Amino acid sequence: MSDRRCFRLLLPMIGRLGRAKRPSIDGADRVRMFGMSGRALSFGVVAEAYERFRPGYPVELFDMVMTYAGQPVRTALEIGAGTGKATCLFAQRGVTVTATEPDGAMLAELRKHVPVNVKTVQAAFEDLRPGESYGLVYAAAALHWTNPEGRWSRMAALLEPCGVFASFGGPVQLADPAVEEAVRAARAPFLESDEVPSPDGTPPGHDMQWPGTELQRSEWFADVQQSVIERRLTMSARDYVGHLSTVSAYLGLPTSEQEQVYSRIMRVLPETVEIAADITVHLARRRCEQ
Repeated sequence: MSDRRCFRLLLPMIGRLGRAKRPSIDGADRVRMFGMSGRALSFGVVAEAYERFRPGYPVELFDMVMTYAGQPVRTALEIGAGTGKATCLFAQRGVTVTATEPDGAMLAELRKHVPVNVKTVQAAFEDLRPGESYGLVYAAAALHWTNPEGRWSRMAALLEPCGVFASFGGPVQLADPAVEEAVRAARAPFLESDEVPSPDGTPPGHDMQWPGTELQRSEWFADVQQSVIERRLTMSARDYVGHLSTVSAYLGLPTSEQEQVYSRIMRVLPETVEIAADITVHLARRRCEQ
């Protein structure tokens, strides 16, 4: 099968990307409206693909958050819930979750998969107003899209005193360095990198990564902890390219260039690939006296 035909067959699985009307993802009006980078609002056109190709979260993550909390957590607010990957992890284990997400298409996909007791709100983090407070506020691979101005005072206002904040996520990377280099070379004419850089410029080798670095400086939070859940997965080459179709760097390319880069990457991949999908977890506690 030719690479072009293989890609054409893949298109329906990645949310009919080639036929969808793609909104401008760098418009200043959308950045002002949601207080975040335009790339943050690029995912709705591939909501089905996002649900299919993005890995979920392990029970180990839930246990880690609950152990840190040290007491039962009954209510949680999720920031940037996407299609509900993390929503399901917490809601299926007895936590009453309010899932917030600014993109209506992502929220519609989330509603297909989460328990019926999950409350959904279409709103960006910056649009949430203090009112009800929660025992846990968390963000799954979404916090870097929020506006840094007033981030932590706003976060603290959503938490009960001594409540827990959690942020977790990490890149999905090819475990074989040779395959990774081949993919890097294949995408190079279109993208220098497909990663989201650290929002505060913290280098990768630093002991404490973002957002832990910001949390340590915040007057609102204490007991900042960073942990890593190591995870290895196996994907077919087509599923890996499907995953790439949900990555904001690729979504920022014109559709014709997306077709070219996916085809080039398919050409250098083995039939199956091993993925390093480690989850970096940051935990902090709202100061009890505030």
